[in-house]
Amino acid sequence: MKNTPTLSLHIPEPEARPGDEASFDRSALPPAGSVPRPPTDVCATTIRDLSFSLIRVLDEDFKAVGPWNPRLSPDVMRSALRYMMMTRAYDERMYRAQRQGKTSFYMKSTGEEATNIAYAFALHRDDMCFPAYRQQGLLLARGYPMLTMMNQVYSNAHDPGKGRNLPVMYSSREHSFFTISGNLGTQFPQAVGWAMASAYKGDTRIAASWIGEGTTAEGDFHQAMNFAAVYRAPVILNVVNNQWAISSFQGIAGGEASTFASRAIGYGFPGLRVDGNDFLAVYAVAEWAAERARNNHGPTLVELYTYRGEGHSTSDDPSRYRPSDEWKAWPLGDPIERLKRHLIGLDEWSDEKHAALGQEMADLVRDTQKEAEAVGTLQGGEQPSPGTMFEDVFEETPWHIRRQRQQMGV
Repeated sequence: MKNTPTLSLHIPEPEARPGDEASFDRSALPPAGSVPRPPTDVCATTIRDLSFSLIRVLDEDFKAVGPWNPRLSPDVMRSALRYMMMTRAYDERMYRAQRQGKTSFYMKSTGEEATNIAYAFALHRDDMCFPAYRQQGLLLARGYPMLTMMNQVYSNAHDPGKGRNLPVMYSSREHSFFTISGNLGTQFPQAVGWAMASAYKGDTRIAASWIGEGTTAEGDFHQAMNFAAVYRAPVILNVVNNQWAISSFQGIAGGEASTFASRAIGYGFPGLRVDGNDFLAVYAVAEWAAERARNNHGPTLVELYTYRGEGHSTSDDPSRYRPSDEWKAWPLGDPIERLKRHLIGLDEWSDEKHAALGQEMADLVRDTQKEAEAVGTLQGGEQPSPGTMFEDVFEETPWHIRRQRQQMGV
């Protein structure tokens, strides 16, 4: 027993901290186009290697290469580029509004736009989405009014949530967009349950859901994975690995030991790992997983390998836990810039057109902001009536609730 070594505990550490030079030496990036594309009815046990590789379409020259190239038309790609730029312009405005005290809270999706907008193009409009809190681009691309989103951010009298929820917790039944929850992880089992119900009823709609990599350490993730596997639920389960939870890097959630996509192996269904900053690659993987689900071949776990370019939220200061230039050093670049360069290479876009679109999106967001602020913000204007707290809870309001409302005079 005297020769027994002393036990030691492994504490995962990021490659760089504030003051260090940004480094992604651990990121193994296979060449674009090098990962095979299996048929959608493939047996999951034969494609385990895809959980450890990285599906890429755009190469270093911004050309689309390889079997995963979805061969989208220039019109579709320009439309996708428009929504990514719209989302980024919207995020910038709402972030500044929070800093000006006009709203209490905001979360940007800078650098992650392709991880959700690609799904808006690959899925059917009535496929049900169970988002986390960086899928605002998906909602915009499905046609949800930006003005309504801003009204909710400002919690004014036109807020569809009537001021009851965090500003970014959007919801729209008409756009098949389930209510965003601040309780991380709940959307995965909800998506699986919805997909099971759709299959049980003989419907044709599938479900998709998103969580961050940190949430894979929660029980909800594993419960959803188990049910999805057992019942072959028609669902796409997306893990947005943006490298950082609110202040802990992805290794704390297990990303140092293996990929997040590889967690599907133990449950017996495919796990795909995709360049989340490559719109074409994300679209191709979403299309593949959706086709698999629609044809009753079961679920797919997708790891969207990306980077959170900004703070976790307006409550977070990322300079306290990572190098300030780390976003610029991210080896997979900016999804907007990469799609722009691809279109330019096809002679379907130009720097001048891109600048004009950027200005158009900035003007659109500014004008919409003025309209929303004319109703009200956190600083003043029309607010939801206090009487709304008694609504939308009971189908038939109990007598004691009616009495409380009468006592309040609302």
